[in-house]
Amino acid sequence: MSGDSRDTETTDADLTHTDESGEAQMVDVGDKPDTARRAVAHGTIRLRPETVEAVRDDAVDKGDVLATARIGAVQAVKHTWETIPMCHQIPITNVDTDFSFGDDTIELTVAVETTGKTGCEMEALEGVTTGLNVVWDMVKSAEKDADGEYPETGIESVEVVEKTKRPLE
Repeated sequence: MSGDSRDTETTDADLTHTDESGEAQMVDVGDKPDTARRAVAHGTIRLRPETVEAVRDDAVDKGDVLATARIGAVQAVKHTWETIPMCHQIPITNVDTDFSFGDDTIELTVAVETTGKTGCEMEALEGVTTGLNVVWDMVKSAEKDADGEYPETGIESVEVVEKTKRPLE
């Protein structure tokens, strides 16, 4: 089987979301011990500099972009199991969101914590992508060109930047 971009090989034993016949399945985590887990994801939205300035100054007609995006990110974290078919529904114990500004970018970092049998990196990724989509939705009228396109707008570099687990004390 061909590998990914890092040229590593994947074996059938590595594919935990499929059974012996290749059918999709949820991973059984029932026998795993509960642990404290944390995942942090990060992503960036590219915007016109004047749009970034309007968001920073809370001067967007639709309302407070960052407050709305924060709510969207938290909601997405809590509902990840409903949108990613093989994700377990996990007890979210904390969600932190942090926005930072560049000249033509807004960056969002989402940290998710849980205590349970499986990790929360998918929840952190869902928080970032949804939070950035909310930003786009709230500023899209400022980002459209004369043809109704978004030539300068894009979401990029969404990635997990931290994943930890530790035994419960």
